[in-house]
Amino acid sequence: MKTVIFSFIRVHLKKHTYFIFATILLFSYSIIQIMRDATKTIGGIIDKSGISIISSVDNNGFPNTKAMLPPRKRTGIKEIYFTTNTSSMRVKQYMENPKACVYFFDKRFFRGVMLRGNMEVLTDAEIKEEIWQTGDEMYYPQGVADPDYCVLKFTASDGRYYSNFKSENFLVE
Repeated sequence: MKTVIFSFIRVHLKKHTYFIFATILLFSYSIIQIMRDATKTIGGIIDKSGISIISSVDNNGFPNTKAMLPPRKRTGIKEIYFTTNTSSMRVKQYMENPKACVYFFDKRFFRGVMLRGNMEVLTDAEIKEEIWQTGDEMYYPQGVADPDYCVLKFTASDGRYYSNFKSENFLVE
């Protein structure tokens, strides 16, 4: 009887071990494939995200997070540009401490990417005009020269990608 039980356990463990091994291989392959062209994969998530989540650090060292409109421009996944009000709490926080985090997600496939880096507050006319879009008058009544209109430039240093119940850290170069 013991021999039959041990044989049964050995056969089932072998089957489950192969299944677990195959599952791990598939997940690993999926992440490796995605991370081979991180700029394309992550850029796609950024471009399709209708909402951007940005975080700053307050003067007590706590994170402050808010939802924003999608980025206006990006250079790969290294530089991402947003617009906001110069008078906002977030701008004051970035001026005091540029450490920042942005998060983009694809709710359909339950995947997302967090990028960490620094946020700069840009107020020069050239970048403001480049980022300006028709309809922005709704937010900035004085137009592109509105003193309450500025550009946030996020420069990523590293990130974390989540997909298929697995996360992967990566550097942004």
